[in-house]
Amino acid sequence: MALDFTAIDFETANSSSASACAVGLTRVRDGRVVETAGWLIKPPSGHDRFFELNIGIHGIRPEDVVDAPTWIDQLSALDRFVGDDVVVAHNAGFDMSVLRRACEATDAACPSYRYLCSLQVARKTYDLSSYRLPSVAAAAGFLDFAHHDAASDALACAHIMIDAAARAGAHDVVELAMLLGVRVPRLAGSDRLAPVAPAVG
Repeated sequence: MALDFTAIDFETANSSSASACAVGLTRVRDGRVVETAGWLIKPPSGHDRFFELNIGIHGIRPEDVVDAPTWIDQLSALDRFVGDDVVVAHNAGFDMSVLRRACEATDAACPSYRYLCSLQVARKTYDLSSYRLPSVAAAAGFLDFAHHDAASDALACAHIMIDAAARAGAHDVVELAMLLGVRVPRLAGSDRLAPVAPAVG
């Protein structure tokens, strides 16, 4: 077995979990980062208003996503990147909620990924005054990244998991979760399909 997983991070346009406006992905194979990716997303209709609070956090504005792929357009690329990996995110409940809610908002089939929360792993691994992503990443030796840039956050999350696994002597993320007493739940997928555009004559 090997330390293989994909770290993921979403940014949202507003307080709706369905309002995904960016995603970052990092693939880890045998405990090493081998690929990163990230792109902007046009949030689903009805969830596409940008709040100033959110803009202030990640810097993404409505005009930045005008030509970005929609949630449905980019979902297959996201799914191809993840493949059969366990997905890891810092505060995974939020990111899995974005995935699930954006699929619900667009009638897309929701992938049934297994996932692990690096925040929970961090609480069992490090003795810190704050378990926010920058603080934990620093403890893992990953410094000076652009927090709230989705691709950078996913990369930081990946480095946290790599360091935590090394400290625990774990050979894969499921073993790491077992050693630390952390669950690896499965995202409840759906069999709904993306709507088919009507034929244009």
